[in-house]
Parts: sequence; C-alpha cells; structure tokens
Amino acid sequence: MAAASSSLARRAVSWRRLLLSRAFGAAAGPAKRVLVPVANGTEPIEAAATADVLNRAGARVTVATVASAPAGDEGLLVEAAYGVKLVADGRVADLEGEAFDLIALPGGMPGSANLRDCKVLEKMVKKHAGEGGLYGAICAAPAVALAHWGMLKGLKATCYPSFMDKFPSDVIPANSRVVVDRNAVTSQGPGTSIEFALALVEQLYGKEKMEEVAGPLYVGPQDRAEYATEELNPVKWKCSGTPQVLVPVANGSEEMEALNLIDILRRAGANVTVASVEDKLQIVTRRHKFNLVADMMLDEAAKMEFDLIVMPGGLLGAEKFASTEKLVDLLKKQAESNKPYGAICASPAHVLEPHGLLKGKKATAFPPMAHLLTDQSHCENRVVIDANLITSRAPGTATEFAVAIVDKLFGREKALGIAKELIFM
Repeated sequence: MAAASSSLARRAVSWRRLLLSRAFGAAAGPAKRVLVPVANGTEPIEAAATADVLNRAGARVTVATVASAPAGDEGLLVEAAYGVKLVADGRVADLEGEAFDLIALPGGMPGSANLRDCKVLEKMVKKHAGEGGLYGAICAAPAVALAHWGMLKGLKATCYPSFMDKFPSDVIPANSRVVVDRNAVTSQGPGTSIEFALALVEQLYGKEKMEEVAGPLYVGPQDRAEYATEELNPVKWKCSGTPQVLVPVANGSEEMEALNLIDILRRAGANVTVASVEDKLQIVTRRHKFNLVADMMLDEAAKMEFDLIVMPGGLLGAEKFASTEKLVDLLKKQAESNKPYGAICASPAHVLEPHGLLKGKKATAFPPMAHLLTDQSHCENRVVIDANLITSRAPGTATEFAVAIVDKLFGREKALGIAKELIFM
C-alpha cells in the first residue's frame, strides 16, 4: 500500500509539472478553429467529446446550431437526444463566411437528418472540403449527412453499424471504430467518440499532441470485450420501480462525465434529474464551456427521494459541490440510509473524502488527485464499487462508470446491451 501511495504521489507531482510547463511554455501560434454543428436530436456525448477533446488540444471550438430562431440564448437552445438541453455558441447561418480548420458533425437521430437538411452547413462543408480542409462525422452523420452530400465518394468510411447499408455504392464501407481517409474522418458511435476526437486532434496537430491530450483522459483499450469494474462487498441496489437518479451539476463540471451519466442512464430507462447547484439552471461546463441547462434547481430536487445520487467531476465543479451544504446533506443521508451514491474524477477526492463519505470504503479518483484519498489501495482501478458506493477516474472512464451503474440498477444483461448499443464494446 505504501508503494502504491508513493507511486500515486509521484504521478501527482509529475502532472503538476506538466501543467506548469504547458502554462509557461513557448508561445503558441493562432488557435485552430473548429466548428461543431448541432441540432435538435444531436447525440450529446458525441458533441461534448468532440468539443471537449479539441479544446484540450488548444483549438478554438464553436458549437453552432443549424436552427434559425430569434436572437438571444432562448433562440440558441438545442434539445439534444435523451432530454439533454444545451445552449449553442451561435448559429451556422451566421458563420457562413468564416474559415475553419475542421468541421466535425456529431450524430444522433433526428440530429443527423437536421444537419443534413441545413443548406448553409452543406455549402460550408463542401467549400471547406474542396479547399482541402479536414472534416469528420460520427454515428449516423457519415451516412445521413456526409454521404448524402457526396462528401465520401471513393473514400473508406464508417458509421453507426445499423446505418452502414445507407452508404451509397460510391463509398467504401469499413467496419472500424475510426476511419481516416484523406481529409475525411468518420467513426461509429457514442462509445467511440473520444477515439474520434483524438483522431481529429492527430490530423490537426500531429501524433505528439494527440498523445499529450489522450494521457489525462485515461482512455481504455479499443478492443475491449468487457467493461472494467472492481466490486467489493457486493450488495443489491434496491429501487421501488423505475430508478430515480440525481445528477447535480455546477459551473466547472466536466461535460463528458456529466453527459455520459445523463445520456446512458436515461437510455437504460432511469428517471434522471439534472439539478443545478448554482443560482440558475444554465451552467457552464469545464472544458469547452458547454452551456448545459439543468432540469431544476437543487433546492427543488432536495424535496424528492432518489435511489442514487451521482456526481460528475471537473475540479471547479467538485469544489462547488463540496461547499454546497444542501448537496452534502443529501449525500450524507443517502449514505446513512445505505442507498447508493457515487462520483467520478475530482469529486471522490474533493467532495466525498473531505466529508467523510469514503470512510471505511474502497474508492478510486482522478489519478493526479488520488493522493488525497486516505485509502489509496484501489486507485489503479477504472471503476470501483464498494457496497453502495461507486467511483471512477476520468473522462476516459466515464462510459464504463455509467454502464457499471446500469449493471447495478438494471442487471448485467441490460448493461451489456447498452454497452453494445453505444459501440463501447
């Protein structure tokens, strides 16, 4: 245990040095510009991963809605898949004359069809590709949008498996998680979205930058046949009917972690309540500064009963959770009642540990913060379940984390079905 603790401490120091070297290193050139168009029905995990990962690489990412609507935030509201609401940075129609280094389309249905039907976006992508610009799409979007526009002629491409037969005969279908052919990058689904985004980073910036960005994500192996979970003291998580899940969010919450929880648990059939701990429903996430709209304020959610309370990470978000007395009280009552609770990334170390919610429990956390845990014996695991507690490490383990929760709430058969649906395994 002492050796493991020493190893984790050394990693934390190395990580801090890396952050300082990035902050004070040589001046970078102009940021590369990336457009991520979104629409009602867009798959939120794919949109968030693309924006988040490219932002980590240093790109200036613009999330723009294809909808034409009145000015103001209300007109920029996008109702993505699985009830996720987000506010775009702007409109595609207002960006037609602007130059981008990359245009990347998330999938989802009817999101992909809505992107396809946007004439301004079609014109922009065709002009961009004609000038040799990098472009990409994931899930349904390669078949529904890019191929429909004739942007994949003579190229190898992939997409969500059930849409492969939608490719016209002039596209060379490839059953791979990510396919790069000339200046087109395509991928398969939510479970391949980080791989897709990292492939885009490599095409824009090179392999060294891609590896630098990938490291802190803690992405798992691509050829996985299982989701990685370490379970101790197993108990059945009991629910009286449809599982009721609370996902608190704050300014600074990690978008990939939050959206994996919301999307996957709703996909499985849970009733997920997203509650803001801030003074308004709209929160600004950590990386791309995604504007995510919660379902209700925490004060309202606190009047309800939940089978599970689970927190995303992101350091600023976790610190806000830790200082929100009402949320901490809810977590303590949950633990005292032997009801499930959980956290990922920064939240185990910055919320659960200081409030005594890891006492006598095995847990994991974001590796550079794992030295803050009193018991570090299981910190090398991607997901750790100890009775009614579940914890995980980073954005790259967020899908496993959510799938493991599905397993505990709905059973293994359901969890495996969801994992395969996501193209996670």
